[in-house]
Amino acid sequence: MESESESGAAADTPPLETLSFHGDEEIIEVVELDPGPPDPDDLAQEMEDVDFEEEEEEEEGNEEGWVLEPQEGVVGSMEGPDDSEVTFALHSASVFCVSLDPKTNTLAVTGGEDDKAFVWRLSDGELLFECAGHKDSVTCAGFSHDSSLVATGDMSGLLKVWQVDTKEEVWSFEAGDLEWMEWHPRAPVLLAGTADGNTWMWKVPNGDCKTFQGPNCPATCGRVLPDGKRAVVGYEDGTIRIWDLKQGSPIHVLKGTEGHQGPLTCVATNQDGSLILTGSVDCQAKLVSATTGKVVGVFRPETVASQPSVGEGEESESNSVESLGFCSVMPLAAVGYLDGTLAIYDLSTQTLRHQCQHQSGIVQLLWEAGAAVLYTCSLDGVVRLWDARTGRLLTDYRGHTAEILDFALSKDASLVVTTSGDHKAKVFCVQRPDR
Repeated sequence: MESESESGAAADTPPLETLSFHGDEEIIEVVELDPGPPDPDDLAQEMEDVDFEEEEEEEEGNEEGWVLEPQEGVVGSMEGPDDSEVTFALHSASVFCVSLDPKTNTLAVTGGEDDKAFVWRLSDGELLFECAGHKDSVTCAGFSHDSSLVATGDMSGLLKVWQVDTKEEVWSFEAGDLEWMEWHPRAPVLLAGTADGNTWMWKVPNGDCKTFQGPNCPATCGRVLPDGKRAVVGYEDGTIRIWDLKQGSPIHVLKGTEGHQGPLTCVATNQDGSLILTGSVDCQAKLVSATTGKVVGVFRPETVASQPSVGEGEESESNSVESLGFCSVMPLAAVGYLDGTLAIYDLSTQTLRHQCQHQSGIVQLLWEAGAAVLYTCSLDGVVRLWDARTGRLLTDYRGHTAEILDFALSKDASLVVTTSGDHKAKVFCVQRPDR
């Protein structure tokens, strides 16, 4: 656990006499001095005995740190200042997901490629408990609406739920390969989408189960609408279904030209649940009326050209919608693309308002509640804050040495919590001059 920037660690340099040199015994050779001058023949003989090629190979493969190999997955150019207040470092591989407890915003749950999930305290990074028992990468984790339960899900489809106060496992279930997982906004009900096309819904902890059967392809993303009675699910075949959670039947199905021309990647709803925004690898974001199930707008940034048809053996420069969301105080929506484009649209006129370019792909975006401020995290390991009214970059936060894979924002927007390919989660304190 690192609670301070590493840059401050070397601020006070001790006097020379107190310095201890690491590994002295390995780098210092004691040479006995011959009182007489060396004989030229002896020198020549010594030079012949030295195998320079072998010595060179040993130096290149030196494991004592003289020739440092770059760490896999860590980009050297990301090294720099660490703006974070707290670092959680118990994961031993990439950290894929993070969620904050909604009631107090004092706890985080993170899951990673090391098949582990942890619940820990934001203030100091202190571990509360490990969500043990997973045997595959933990890709989904989240707290229930009242913060009493925490759920974790791994790629194989094993889902587990713990009681937060007792730290005890209270429920588990093995579904198919997991695509997404989300708690109901007002009840101890857990939903998940799997690779077989099913959407599952369980009451926790009694385990009452209902399934919503989609097409014969993965249910790639989903979201419960704010009314708690419906859910929107996107599929790999480009179709979108709005489900009645009580009846277990689809209210609306969007397919063909109404749906997407590629797998869905993300879905979001506005505050009152009247509008749905869907994103896909086809680079389109579609605005859908939740009431009628009709597409009322299609967004695509001006710089993104139509995906060319790719012949066998050819490669196309890939781009896709990676994240999207609605502003709660202005009629704005934002779409983040894998090519680094952040597009901010005016919903009332359905026009592009601002286009903000990142140097690398956007992984996720989040709107601040009650403000026209947008947060993005990207593959360059940086969190950025944008003023959606002007399209201006307000500030950025650095500290990771690899790509950011997920992030979460506290309700009062005072904290940003990130997870990364550098095996760490970090807590950043947000300081904005305009508030």
